[in-house]
Amino acid sequence: MWLSWLAIVGGLVLLVWSADRFVIGASAIANNLGVSAIIIGMVIMGFGTSAPEIFVAGTASFSGSPGVAVGNAIGSNIANIALVLGLSALVSPLVVGSQTLKREYPVLFLVSFGVLGLMLDYELSRWDGLFLLFGTVCVVTWMWWLASRERNHGDPLEKEFEAEVPHNMATNRAIFWTLIGLVALVFSSYLLVWGAVNIATAFGISELIIGLTIVAIGTSLPEIAVSVTGSLKGEDDIAIGNIIGSNLFNLLAVLGVGSSISAAPLTPEILTRDYATMLILTVAMFIMAYGFRGKGQINRIEGFLLLMLYGGYMAWLYFTEISPTAGSA
Repeated sequence: MWLSWLAIVGGLVLLVWSADRFVIGASAIANNLGVSAIIIGMVIMGFGTSAPEIFVAGTASFSGSPGVAVGNAIGSNIANIALVLGLSALVSPLVVGSQTLKREYPVLFLVSFGVLGLMLDYELSRWDGLFLLFGTVCVVTWMWWLASRERNHGDPLEKEFEAEVPHNMATNRAIFWTLIGLVALVFSSYLLVWGAVNIATAFGISELIIGLTIVAIGTSLPEIAVSVTGSLKGEDDIAIGNIIGSNLFNLLAVLGVGSSISAAPLTPEILTRDYATMLILTVAMFIMAYGFRGKGQINRIEGFLLLMLYGGYMAWLYFTEISPTAGSA
């Protein structure tokens, strides 16, 4: 048992480190090729912070544990809004001034309800997965176009990304860290999934619950690092943009990779409890951050409420799924 817990802890630590190396290396390569900071930030950094979820989903599905992949994607989106955004706002109130981010909100809603439509038959088939991967390509292309359009237009998001992009890394070194990051992502995701499945089996807990809790929180650590650091630096648009981009990639790329490898059966609880919670939090984030009459703001009180909602959701999972299982064991 201790070996499984060690694999989870070690896998999470290595996963966070490898995702960071991958993002830094890929961003430096793009910068050296003359790609603008806003494109690097929106596309490469946004994709990179979801890299742990993508690799975990692929590994879990290859290992015959699609429940971990589905739980990881939905649980990460819940954690990103309630836990990550809540912590960031508690550190410092977040003000949204970027028009680019406001254009991303409707896309996140469209994708969220589109994925819900695919789930209504209680399965994500391989065809659903391929459709989601096609959607990933479309969204990445749109984000690239949007960032190119906003380049040099004075969007505050561009200035914030400019400060974060590595400017003095040689291309050879950037390629080295990108490759090291990719290899470490594969290995760490295998460790994490192996340990998580063993723990779930030992305690009689479903793989879905493990994906919604331990794995989701662990793979959201890069988002916590980026958003909280952005909040401390006053880079509020990065803090919120990181969440929106990550949630888009989780719904499209993570679920797409997982279900295209192995079809994922879904239980009613996934829709009525987990996905419904994710949708409610997505709407709450929109209402708080959009700013219908100017700049939107998520203040410390709202950040605290988001954290309380996350605590309530964890308690809901414990009393409905984990506690009864532990009691019967």
